[in-house]
Amino acid sequence: MTPSRPRLELAEIAREHAANYLTRYPASTAQRRVLRAVVRCRTAALGGHVEECDHCGQQRIAYNSCRNRHCPKCQAPAAAEWLQARAQELLPVPYFHVVFTLPECLGPLALQNPRVVYGLLFQAVAETLSDVAANPKHLGARLGFLAVLHTWGQNLMHHPHVHCVVPGGGLSADGRRWIRNRHGGRFFLPVRILSRVYRGKFVAGLKRAFRRGELGFHGRLRTLAHATRFESLLTQSVRHDWVVYAKRPFGTPAAVLHYLAQYTHRVAISNARLLSCQNGRVAFRYKDYAAGGQPKTMTLDAVEFLRRFLLHVLPSGFQKIRHFGWMANRDRTSNLQRCRQLLAPRSLEPALAPLTMPTATGEHSDQVAAGRCPECRQGRLLVILRLAPQPAHPFAVHSATPGHEDTS
Repeated sequence: MTPSRPRLELAEIAREHAANYLTRYPASTAQRRVLRAVVRCRTAALGGHVEECDHCGQQRIAYNSCRNRHCPKCQAPAAAEWLQARAQELLPVPYFHVVFTLPECLGPLALQNPRVVYGLLFQAVAETLSDVAANPKHLGARLGFLAVLHTWGQNLMHHPHVHCVVPGGGLSADGRRWIRNRHGGRFFLPVRILSRVYRGKFVAGLKRAFRRGELGFHGRLRTLAHATRFESLLTQSVRHDWVVYAKRPFGTPAAVLHYLAQYTHRVAISNARLLSCQNGRVAFRYKDYAAGGQPKTMTLDAVEFLRRFLLHVLPSGFQKIRHFGWMANRDRTSNLQRCRQLLAPRSLEPALAPLTMPTATGEHSDQVAAGRCPECRQGRLLVILRLAPQPAHPFAVHSATPGHEDTS
């Protein structure tokens, strides 16, 4: 009567190598909290219960989840619930996928000031899309869209960027008309203009943050506390490409949901990509986009693997999924109702079928929610015994010590 487990999990790597990581690198309180949660997730340390099938009598132990948003085992249920809500908000129009990236030279600044820099990234992206779309030369309408922050590349290195899902049209200034995309299947906002406007807004925002004393500079970045050095960094960043690109429109609302399922609740690496952890080295799968997305294997020292993973821990309470324009939370329901009224001739499409999301163990969230027995697939799992939390796992994350996040 043991819980089924994947072949290799991030928790096992952290359990074995986190102590070595903490002796080599200063870790923030948030990073230590993530290590603690990942290691304890679905173990006796968090307690749980015993389930028994009312058909075949099979029993299994189900330990409680940590529910930390950085844990690769805890995302599927939250994602499924979130996506079901989003399914009711999609309009019968084409949707586009737009990505805004940050120049590499600003990465260290973001790592030391994640709340300020990532918040500014969202702000610059939202203002850029809204302002350019409002221009009659391009669309002349108010946009409503969703944005998701990712901070990693496939190799786990720091690569902050924002994914946006943008409908192919918007509301007129007076809210009385739906203005459609005039460019057919092409994205209706020129990416070169988006890139220039985005760069200007982000750099201006960094200057404001510097003047207000909102940025911290530690270690190798200490010299940036001087205005001339900081201005030099901004000048350097302007010379780089501020990459903005738009992908082909999604074919159907279901395709939008499929995309969202892949991006919204993703963490830096999933357990499914982990291949081995032997002799202090971790091997994992990744896509080499420089080689056309070719699948490859990367092997890292286990401590370096954890260092890269922890680069992507977000500040406590920081929202990585945000809605803007007429999709902003406060007025979203009434605005969507207005959009559907204006799109009435096209809004009679059949409702989307309930969405199923694969979980980290390969089961489907609808089966898990229904409590279906994984053995006979006929009976239901009923709780017959509660298990109290047990003493913490031998790996214990010590209380935080003064320090700042790694900037490499």
